Amino acid sequence: MLIQVVHSHPLTDSYNHALFRTIVESLQDRHQVVATDLYREGFSPVMTEAERQSYYQPPYAEEKVAALTRQLRQADGIIFCFPHWWFSMPAMLKGYFDRVWAPGTAFAHDLDGGRIKPLLTNIKLFGVVTTYGSPWWLTRIVMQDPGRKVLFRALKPMCGPGVRSFYLAHYDMDRSTPASRQAFAERVRAKITGL
Repeated sequence: MLIQVVHSHPLTDSYNHALFRTIVESLQDRHQVVATDLYREGFSPVMTEAERQSYYQPPYAEEKVAALTRQLRQADGIIFCFPHWWFSMPAMLKGYFDRVWAPGTAFAHDLDGGRIKPLLTNIKLFGVVTTYGSPWWLTRIVMQDPGRKVLFRALKPMCGPGVRSFYLAHYDMDRSTPASRQAFAERVRAKITGL
């Protein structure tokens, strides 16, 4: 499989970046990997005027993100690695979805019927490796896990039916320990190695 790993964290010495490296290294023995580090690649999360104007009037003006849309169209699987801040993805990753998972790439509009048609049927694997500063009960029960809902109710369906998925989260990072971080990294390695 050709698997794209999309990472969003500004610090290369962060635990999250170490998870990104773990994912990429664990995949490389059995799969082709496209490692996409949005910060290191200088990706701009800001949607351009041309992109927004063309959102409902095809063709979508994807020129400035053409390399990323090409990678997305070619991938058999995609894994996102990022932290949750304020119970949501970082602005960098949100901008990636706004600009790259756009009409003509991720979906086609049926404006008359009010529906969208998934176009990323090439994606057979949709994975998430993430961290939260808050404990699981606050994230899942009190806040209702809004970031996870966006990923699995809005974005994963663009991959079409039958896509396999997984979601691995290290909660309570604000009180994590070397042992909890190591245990989660090993859980990630085991999951990725088994793909």
